[in-house]
Amino acid sequence: MEKEFSKKGGESQGKDGGVPENKFKSGKKTDLGETIIDYKNFYLLRRFITDRGKINPARITRLSAKEQRNLATAIKRARHIALIPYCTAHRGMKDA
Repeated sequence: MEKEFSKKGGESQGKDGGVPENKFKSGKKTDLGETIIDYKNFYLLRRFITDRGKINPARITRLSAKEQRNLATAIKRARHIALIPYCTAHRGMKDA
């Protein structure tokens, strides 16, 4: 017996009616081109960090898995040598 899928619940149907569409937005791909992801290029690294200091996921940055791993390593190295802050609270610390 064949299973019948209803169009009411679950995932949205694709244009042909059978294949579900991608859950994520197919926005503009990040155009790194020949840019090398390096911990010293903190202007590039800032683009991939949220305002709270978190590293954006690959589904947002539209990077490949290998590029995302290199990016995370570069951000962690830049944080370790204080090129970029760990979080926004470290930017303007007041005397307690």
